[in-house]
Amino acid sequence: MSEPTALSAELTSQARELDAADELSGLRTRFVLDDAVYLDGNSLGALPVSVPGRLTDVVYREWGELRIRSWDESGWWTAPERIGDRIAPLVGAAPGQIVVGDSTSVNVFKAVVAAVRMADEAGDGRRDEILVDATTFPTDGYIAESAARMTGRTLRPVTPAEVPAALSDRTAAVLLNHVDYRTGRLHDLPALTAAIHEAGAYAVWDLCHSAGALPVGLDEHGVDLAVGCTYKYLNGGPGSPAYLYVREDLQPRFDSPLPGWTSHAQPFAMHPSYEPTTGARRGRVGTPDILSMLALEAALDVWYGGRGGVFATDAGAEVVSGAGVMSGTGVVSGTEAVSGTGVVSGTGVVSGAGVTIESVRAKSLALTDFFLRCVSAYVPEGRVECLTPTAHAERGSQIALRCDDAGDVMKRLIHQGVIGDFRHPDVLRFGFTPLYVTFEDTERAARVLGETLGTLR
Repeated sequence: MSEPTALSAELTSQARELDAADELSGLRTRFVLDDAVYLDGNSLGALPVSVPGRLTDVVYREWGELRIRSWDESGWWTAPERIGDRIAPLVGAAPGQIVVGDSTSVNVFKAVVAAVRMADEAGDGRRDEILVDATTFPTDGYIAESAARMTGRTLRPVTPAEVPAALSDRTAAVLLNHVDYRTGRLHDLPALTAAIHEAGAYAVWDLCHSAGALPVGLDEHGVDLAVGCTYKYLNGGPGSPAYLYVREDLQPRFDSPLPGWTSHAQPFAMHPSYEPTTGARRGRVGTPDILSMLALEAALDVWYGGRGGVFATDAGAEVVSGAGVMSGTGVVSGTEAVSGTGVVSGTGVVSGAGVTIESVRAKSLALTDFFLRCVSAYVPEGRVECLTPTAHAERGSQIALRCDDAGDVMKRLIHQGVIGDFRHPDVLRFGFTPLYVTFEDTERAARVLGETLGTLR
């Protein structure tokens, strides 16, 4: 191994070269950031600079001046579907299939129960099981258990790898995570969805740790239902509303267990009996949470060429919004995503036309590859174990390291300006949001981690 100073100089130099070649580097200015290395975007994304001005306009003009008129004149009423259509290209969906609102937990409940009810339409009474990812984020498991009780089903926790063997003619629905929240493992959505369909069951995917970080391809792979949060890689802000995807051909059969007034065919007729509306709006429940929803809408400007600026005028704040188009849902993996030197290839040019999810995925893989190289160089041997797969096809946009004293280590890292997070009992998580994380950030994080672990030996 090289001397520490020479090694650091070599990796620092390479980081600068990679940043200079990074065609997404200009996006960093669209976020409110400081000198800290922020590698926790897989928990809470950074604040886009477009959001404060937009919220000021919503509060003072749309709410303060227009008041009730804003439900119509400012587009509040249609925001759940409008913003859903902005998210749709990021997860490989055509317009009209995503509605924004409620929390991830609530949307998981709606999706799982609706999937079971669709399975009931077969009428044979044999589909009495729900499979759930045994490694899932806890809320999915809690909700799936409640949905099973409500629908009279048996809940079977299985790992994603065990799903094909566990499927049978008794399976009604399967709830899976696209990316494991602890390890960062990317599961094979196309293959698992195909296996679920072959068994005659319905696939429900949780996209919380993949949407905005890598291609999903909901339409391409025939996913039935999907849910996701918007405060991680979509940078919608703390508590920003989640979303629900219902494939277009299934929408007439989507029977929500929470039939609220805003999903009624005639919501303002105030009929005592419920009649569902059409399309993705069937996933709506109650009154939209407008402030957080419109903050999310402004945050999504980053993807569509929005400059993120606010021009002050005599009439108040005028928010600059992008109008670009982003397309493409193909999976990027292996050497197709990153060149031999780790430089992001020239397929993801940032311009007024927006950002492709493929270019984001390419940079994500380059960042995490470089981080693993730096960790190997800086961290004392035997102090950490990488839980995240090295294979690109199996890796999300985070690196998880097992460390005996992980809680104390993360506190020390945060004190030194490297922000990741800790998962009990022994996992350090580092999330890489390609829209604003740099290669210099990546090198610094690994170097500080190595120094910290060296002093704790």
